[in-house]
Amino acid sequence: MKVRQTRLDERVVASGLAPDLDTARRLIMAGEIRTGDRVWDKAGEKVPADQPLERKERGLPWVSRGGRKLERALELFPAAGLPGVAGARCLDIGSSTGGFTDVLLQHGAAAVTALDVGYGLLDARLRADPRVTVRERTNFRTLPDDAFPDPFDLVVTDVSFISLRLIVPRAFRFLRPEGAVVALIKPQFEAPPDRVEPGGLVRDPAVHREVITGLQQAFAADGIFLHALAPAPIVDDHKNVEYLSLWKRQEMLPPYDFSFPLLERV
Repeated sequence: MKVRQTRLDERVVASGLAPDLDTARRLIMAGEIRTGDRVWDKAGEKVPADQPLERKERGLPWVSRGGRKLERALELFPAAGLPGVAGARCLDIGSSTGGFTDVLLQHGAAAVTALDVGYGLLDARLRADPRVTVRERTNFRTLPDDAFPDPFDLVVTDVSFISLRLIVPRAFRFLRPEGAVVALIKPQFEAPPDRVEPGGLVRDPAVHREVITGLQQAFAADGIFLHALAPAPIVDDHKNVEYLSLWKRQEMLPPYDFSFPLLERV
């Protein structure tokens, strides 16, 4: 059966790589849309309606800007007990195009399982890497407890439209006892709806503090404790401030107290 053809810029939008056609055309002109090693450079070019596409920004050492966030965590958190990545078995929940997976591999991870509820999102280079196991169309929340035969050393997660309360406690079921979770806290998906401004913004530092302390209290009830927290690098000036967090089974006494100014941009 003949596959329907569509314009490249329309396919970029349909793939979720751009919010609208104008943005799609700018990305194409900038050489950031590709399939494997092929760079697509003509917005009006006809492509199959199911053509796999990826976005790769020029000048970045990772397949997406999200890699900058995990890179920052790997710089800051070893002093707080983050296990070494070299030689580790890792799980990336919400892997998307693979920014976090790419960082883990570049830091010497022995194996990374890239898990996402979506399909066809992971960068082609990472997909072909023998150290990467791809678990697509997979809802982490509904995985059976025996989904992974061997425990992981480290779990990393950057998810949207879902609270970490549904992700982090379950992640510890698949970790070694001394393992850790690095999670990106997104206040807009943790705060009550009436505390979120139009457009999904959360600019009140009191709400950010409530979100973080709320997660601390909820996870502590499951024997999971916050060991480090830091503002994530900003990759878009029009988005919320997010926070990198490190969680472990080992209790912190006294509990970790974050004293830096919230809403700080780095």
